[in-house]
Amino acid sequence: MRITIPVKAVLAAGIAAVLGIAPPAAEARPRPAKAAPASLSVDYAIALAGLRIGTARLAGSFERDAYRMDVSATLTGLVGAITGGQGSARATGTVGAGPLPNAFSIATRTASSGIAVRMALAHGNVVQTEITPPLVDMQDRVPVTAADKRGIVDPASALVMPARAGAALTDPANCDRTLPLFDGATRFNVVLSYAETREVQKPGYAGPVLVCSARYHAVAGHRPDRPGVKFMEDNREISVWLAPVEGTRLLVPLRISVLTEIGTNIIEATRWTRSGEAETADKAAGEPSLAQASLPGQ
Repeated sequence: MRITIPVKAVLAAGIAAVLGIAPPAAEARPRPAKAAPASLSVDYAIALAGLRIGTARLAGSFERDAYRMDVSATLTGLVGAITGGQGSARATGTVGAGPLPNAFSIATRTASSGIAVRMALAHGNVVQTEITPPLVDMQDRVPVTAADKRGIVDPASALVMPARAGAALTDPANCDRTLPLFDGATRFNVVLSYAETREVQKPGYAGPVLVCSARYHAVAGHRPDRPGVKFMEDNREISVWLAPVEGTRLLVPLRISVLTEIGTNIIEATRWTRSGEAETADKAAGEPSLAQASLPGQ
């Protein structure tokens, strides 16, 4: 996954293939079959304090060094009936030592409100952000500076974790990384470290997973005196299980566990599907999506 191919060159090659344009010398020679993009879809169950409260879905498509991640979640049962909570996000970019996003969008909706965020990025640096409705200006909020928007990863791209160069997919060293996250409003780090390796069996996946411990560190955009921020920074009960994606050098979460102030929130895979046909999370009808939206001036 260390191959670097300019995005414009990839697009140009794709357009040429569709139009049937090829250099004359290539017409007389058989060309090797193009490898199908690797794709993965994972269905998750969401539980809080032992009660199932919703479902989520991740759909990723990976071709050479390019990726697209679609994520959706819906609260169900009594919680869903009360809150109406659901949301979806999309991120695109390329993968080197880590993900380098070029676009991110997310929309969430409850029974009483909704929020949408769109970001344009270049080489992992934010160049434009739009939040609808705009954030309320809180005097105690730590300002987000221009430096805070450089070298970041959006929440959807953070689910793409490339293995370290020369390391096996299940090498414990693949846990040891810091994710510099920015969601359009808040900047924070998630610091991962190796805990153990486990053998798991799920529909569609059976094999080893890396269990990584995680710590949350607020950087900017947060309100430092809020109890929730302090709770998360002191929280030592956060973990993520990483499973390798067959045919790639990537790992994605099979399980995420976070202790909250009202119980442990667990997002765990119920089905893992690896195929040659890309699937996207925004197929689900009725989910808020900004997948096709673009920022002004793009």
